[in-house]
Amino acid sequence: MPNLGGKVCLVTGASRGIGRGIALQLITNGATCYITGRDLSKLEAVKNEAKLRGAGGHCIPVQCDHSKDNDIKELFNKISSEQNGTLDLLVNNAYSAVMYIVNNNDLNFWDQPESGWDEINNVGLRNHFLCSIQASRLMVPKRRGLIINISSVGGVIYFQTAAYGVGKAAKDRMAKDCAVELKKYNVAYISLWPGPVKTELVSQEMEKSKLAKPEIRWMFNNGESTEYAGKAISHLLLDKDIMRRSGQILSTTDLASEFEFKDIDGSHPVSMRSFKTLFAGVGLFSVVPYIPSCLKIPFCIYKILLPLAKLPAPYKKDSKYE
Repeated sequence: MPNLGGKVCLVTGASRGIGRGIALQLITNGATCYITGRDLSKLEAVKNEAKLRGAGGHCIPVQCDHSKDNDIKELFNKISSEQNGTLDLLVNNAYSAVMYIVNNNDLNFWDQPESGWDEINNVGLRNHFLCSIQASRLMVPKRRGLIINISSVGGVIYFQTAAYGVGKAAKDRMAKDCAVELKKYNVAYISLWPGPVKTELVSQEMEKSKLAKPEIRWMFNNGESTEYAGKAISHLLLDKDIMRRSGQILSTTDLASEFEFKDIDGSHPVSMRSFKTLFAGVGLFSVVPYIPSCLKIPFCIYKILLPLAKLPAPYKKDSKYE
């Protein structure tokens, strides 16, 4: 297990899902971790869970509405005053549009409310940039730090609705361009792609949706826990050569192979660029057990091929403007 003792971290949107999982791993590994969300009781539940584990770090819940600029400034002022201006890691994970997407993914983008863009990309994108500004103001004087955007393959391939993909692509580009300006100050900026993650919401939706395609069920059944990304980030935080990765898109499963860690249940989640996933994605499940997990499409080629993939688009109602 990585020893993160002495590291000061911030995970935004940590009351549930991937954010919660990342925070629990950082705290378990010894970090002092600030966690944010709108519901303080849910954040306290994360803190209590970390205590029950006997985690070696400290959890500091902070109620924060990431759609409000003043809340963001107050959050970073708090960290600065309490940690002597030190922040080693920012994980931009806050996202407020999950239920909006679930409730509107059967509508074309022009049939959705005009507020949809802000629902998806205010907290999920604009806030990431604002948090990066505030974090950089703490990291640059110290000449060290790591910022990570939680993104996805949705940045290069259609998923659910148009504004979602625009936001994910922008997160990847944010990491690349901000890394250019941060390089001379020894601050790294990375975009991280988890694979299919068995979040609380996904598990509920899979249980309710008896008609979910077998290919999708296979991917999530062989996917990641919410803490898997936290394991990857814990190793990145201790990487002495982190600057060589700055500006890049990294995947959780690739980092697992490099740093040789497993998921919390001892499993090896399937890589999205493995040939196992490729064959499962087209329904050839009988072939999958015979394909070695090590057979993967190189990442540089995978990113080029992804936009060409014929993934099933979600059902869309006929447009009311027809």
